[in-house]
Amino acid sequence: MKPLFVLLIVYIALLAFGGHTTFDKGNIFAGNIAMGVMLLFTAIGHFKFKTSMAAMVPLFIPKKVEIVLLTGVLEILFAIGLAIESTRYFTGIALIIFYIAILPANIYAAKHRINYEDLYKPGPGPKYLWFRIPFQLFLIAWVWYFSVR
Repeated sequence: MKPLFVLLIVYIALLAFGGHTTFDKGNIFAGNIAMGVMLLFTAIGHFKFKTSMAAMVPLFIPKKVEIVLLTGVLEILFAIGLAIESTRYFTGIALIIFYIAILPANIYAAKHRINYEDLYKPGPGPKYLWFRIPFQLFLIAWVWYFSVR
């Protein structure tokens, strides 16, 4: 839920205050910068909660902590790529693929009640998927609209 708030607050703030600045580049700029800020926000979690997030990776996949750290680095690179107009399209395609690729980890975490912030507390469980799956589709649609189309 926090990433959604970050995304929307940054987007609305850029639209609201962008017209009063010299860097206002409109709706597409605001959408990409908001997604970039959200990605930087979520990347922090990959480093801060790496052990708990590693538990989200299905058991048959090795090097879980390394995968969590790698995906955190990827999120930082995606944020940079979205901010650069010449790389935005290909970054958007890669980010959509990334969002599709991480969905199984979110399903696994919900099914096994994994709390990505605190491994010793139970996560929200399968009911979380009623938010997470639509949110994932929303993120894909956002990237498609602001970066790819």
